[in-house]
Formats: sequence, structure tokens, C-alpha cells
Amino acid sequence: CPFKCEFCLSALDKTAWPFDVDAVLRQIDGLYQRGARHFRFVDRTFNLKIATSIKILEFFLARLDEKLFVHFEVIPDHLPDALKAVIQKFPPERLQFEIGIQTWNPEVQSLISRRQDNGMSAENIAWLRNESQAHLHVDLIVGLPGEDIESFGKGFDRLVSLNPHDIQVGILKRLRGTPIDRHTQAFNMVYNPAPPYNILATDRIDFATMQRLSRFARYWELVANSGRFARTVPILLGDQAFARFMTFADWLFEKTGKTHEIALERLYDLLFECLTQKLAEPGDRVTARLYEDYQASGARGKLSFIPERKRKNSPSSREPAAQLR
Repeated sequence: CPFKCEFCLSALDKTAWPFDVDAVLRQIDGLYQRGARHFRFVDRTFNLKIATSIKILEFFLARLDEKLFVHFEVIPDHLPDALKAVIQKFPPERLQFEIGIQTWNPEVQSLISRRQDNGMSAENIAWLRNESQAHLHVDLIVGLPGEDIESFGKGFDRLVSLNPHDIQVGILKRLRGTPIDRHTQAFNMVYNPAPPYNILATDRIDFATMQRLSRFARYWELVANSGRFARTVPILLGDQAFARFMTFADWLFEKTGKTHEIALERLYDLLFECLTQKLAEPGDRVTARLYEDYQASGARGKLSFIPERKRKNSPSSREPAAQLR
């Protein structure tokens, strides 16, 4: 990894060791000939040397078929035109990029030793989303030293405005040996002493608020990243994504007391209740979007806000791409 982010085990690495790309591609071709069609590259230097990046992508372009799927981790602020031109050749559902933003706050980036051009990162994410068919999975982290809930919320809103397909909201963890520990005293960082060693509180985010943010992350996976609510999520987020989803997360936990084991039909009903009562959205609009999502999910149970007559007459539909993956 080219970064030395202090929360990551890669911060302990001395350097990256290059291998001969032709030798690597010969071995990958051997796997391809034996039937492998999903390839995940965990090398975060993938787009540092553009000639190598292009060679790898062109290797897979020459072998495109209906099952091929390739995943890369990319540096967000380094996407030259030559690389963009090759990325644009991939059809939908064949290419996925994992992009670590972690935080948009320059002061926090400096504290955790992460160098990143935020303007260029935003520009490149927007280009990938609007000008390519790549699926984008972008990461943010809750609980970094020096970041309060307001800063995280602003960063979340900024990322939502770029419209990546998935936003992974992670909770900071103290991995053994990583230099993030040097901030423990200065920022009053308290971690869970048992695995997964997640952050419990900092001087900027108290324990109760950190629990709220942890539930926010869980419900975001359940609703926004599941692919089941593609038409409803824009209504839920409106023009204040972080504030409105936090309102929903707080309401949902108060209503259910759960972050797991919420039946799918009940989740649809709960979304309808929150949107129409707590967030005062028009009932007809919410009903239409939720039911379209429900039909697309392939589920066929009963929803309390849908009349029985309409349920019986509704057509079936294909599952969304996120669920198929």
C-alpha cells in the first residue's frame, strides 16, 4: 500500500515489492483456463504505475465473457486519462473499484499520516460514477482521532453527493501493533478490550454517540447497501443525507431495540412508518417507491401499507444486481 494510515496493518510495511507483471498474468491465465472468473486484487498500488495498470486491464478485456468479474483497490486521487480510456471499455457488472477515502477532513488525514488530494479524489469518483460502468465501493471510518460527529457528517454528505454505488461506513479498530495507539492519550480514545477492538469513545465522540454511529453503520448496510431500496433511499436521504439517515437510525432502534433479525417485510413497513410519520413524506409517493422496491426484490410476503388487491395483481420482477452479486 502506498499509504501509511496509522489504523492499518499496512502502516507497518517497509515497502511494496514489485513482481514481473508478465509472470503474474501467466499464472492468472492458468486460473482463467481452469474456470476462475472472479479475480480480486488486494494490491493497493494497482494504479500507481499506469503502464502496469493498463496491461492488467487489457489482459482481462481480452478475456471478457458473461461471468468475468474483476475487483481492484485504487488510489482515489490518481486516475490519468490513459487509464480512464481503458476503464471505459468495460461493460456493466464486470469491474469493481474499492476506494478508501476514510475521512475528508485534512486535519484528521494529517493526524493519521494519510496523504490525499481531496479535490482530485472527488473529481475522480464523480468521473468513474458518471463516465464508466465500474461499480464503486467507497470507505469512510467513524472514530478517527480529531474527528467529531459534525465533521464525519459533512464528509458523509460529500460522499453521498458523489453517488457511489456502495458506501462502507466502518468503525475504527485498534489492530495490534498499529501506530494509531500513539493518539490514545491525547484524544482520550477508548477501545473495546476484546475483538474486534472497536473504538468506544473519543474526546470528540462520547460513548452514547459512538453507539448511535455504530447503529447508523449497521442500518446503512441493511437499507442503502442491500440493493433492496434503490428507489426509496433517495426519498429517505433527501438533501440532508447524514442528518436524515441518523434520524431514521435513532427512530428504528427506539422502535425495535434491534440491529439484527429484522424481517424483510417488517423493515419495509418500518420504513413506510418512519418516512410518512417521522419525516413527513407524502404517503402516496412513499408507498409507490417502497412497493416498486419490494417487487424488484423478488419477495412476495405481505406489507401492511399495501392493499391486498394490489398485492395480488402485482407482476414479478428480477432481483436487483446487488443481491445477485
